[in-house]
Amino acid sequence: MREHDLLRQLTEYAASGAYPFHMPGHKRNAAELPDNLPYSIDITEIDGFDDLHAPEGVLQDLNRRLSQVFGAEYSFALVNGSTCGILAGIAAAVGRGDTVLMARNCHRSVYNAVALLGLHPVYLQPPTDAATGISGSIAPESVRAALEQHADVRLLVLTSPTYDGVLSNIAEIAEIAHQKNIPVLVDEAHGAHLAFTKQKSLSAVQAGADIVIHSLHKTLPSLTQTAAAHICGTRISPAEFAHQLSVFETSSPSYVLLASVAACVRFLEERAEAAFAAYETRLQCFSEHCRTLKKLSVLCKGADTLTAHPSFFAFDGGKLPIVTTHTALDGAALLQRLRKDYALEGEMAATSYALLMTSVCDTDEGFSRLTRALAEIDRTAERSDRLPCFQTLPLPKLHCTPAEAAIHKTQSLILQACVGRVSAETVLCYPPGIPLVVPGEVISAEAVQAVECAQNHGLFVRTIRRNFPYIAVFD
Repeated sequence: MREHDLLRQLTEYAASGAYPFHMPGHKRNAAELPDNLPYSIDITEIDGFDDLHAPEGVLQDLNRRLSQVFGAEYSFALVNGSTCGILAGIAAAVGRGDTVLMARNCHRSVYNAVALLGLHPVYLQPPTDAATGISGSIAPESVRAALEQHADVRLLVLTSPTYDGVLSNIAEIAEIAHQKNIPVLVDEAHGAHLAFTKQKSLSAVQAGADIVIHSLHKTLPSLTQTAAAHICGTRISPAEFAHQLSVFETSSPSYVLLASVAACVRFLEERAEAAFAAYETRLQCFSEHCRTLKKLSVLCKGADTLTAHPSFFAFDGGKLPIVTTHTALDGAALLQRLRKDYALEGEMAATSYALLMTSVCDTDEGFSRLTRALAEIDRTAERSDRLPCFQTLPLPKLHCTPAEAAIHKTQSLILQACVGRVSAETVLCYPPGIPLVVPGEVISAEAVQAVECAQNHGLFVRTIRRNFPYIAVFD
């Protein structure tokens, strides 16, 4: 038994008879509470249980074990999801008003950091895969060209893998950035599992990124909202990152969530090798079954290969985008069929595909049900060949920074009347939370068409003011 084991320590404390004259309000009184929630181990920072923002005991040990299992110099357990790690990481790497080079398909949390810190964004636009409408990889050559053109860049921010599973060549990109002493932050929220697969070398920690953010809960056995941040190399101060984390992360961390992180780390320490080997076998078996599909296809599974998608550097084998372009179904209709007829709940609907996410905790029975469902839908679906309606959008004309856009007087116009106007708010589909329109930029006809396409295919379009289809623009 380890000297520091958070879940064991919490469980023993719950059985000790100690009475909680402290937060939280449920007081671990199981007789008055539903029996399916872990009230007995939900505590605050009482004696012996450390402080997440100044760890010296059991939580310090948890961070140390995180760094060992992922191969980082310093790691931080997070309980506000990847979002707080991304905000803290950017704030630790740049000063107010600096210039940041970022992929256009970054998560909205990156855009929030840009606005909060008054940063000047320079965008890298990924290409679009013609067969699916999925954004491709950021090319190292585009990073090199952007850094040559913008000598004032102080940070590079990328997402790899993307929500859809597309990986960029982080090793080569990091080498290019580091030649100019520019740190690299990788939002690897969807790739915490990579370090334990055959794609280990593609993990951003292994590939040389300076800050890597993981959502443990997305692809590993950990409760929702749990995440981890990793500091690698010497370009980012761990102390400064910890300070910024104390700004952006809750001061009342959940010990239930922290215990989940501890349990996840133990799983990775003790069971990862066997569990991921079995997972790989399930994925390979599923891929073989995909060869029988005639109208549906699963990206980079079955007869579909990585070479058929030249805009992808690599692809995460755990993601299952099910492409519908050779059927009359769109992504939303496919998800509805899976939900209604087969009790299978997918992750996200896009215009020309539905995204399903797998993990090391999936079962043979689950894959078997999915295989049967796709075979039946493939057999009965009406054939209808069409191109994806999402294509690469031109990079927008920037009128001002997002921070500057916040102080302008605005008016609300119907979406179709916004072409040529300067946006005062973000427009995005959620999930995945990647903006189509950002405050301070001129709204293009192509952007309006992309929003209309998403809406027509049943995707959930959001704006800050939640007044869609009206958009706030400069007065």
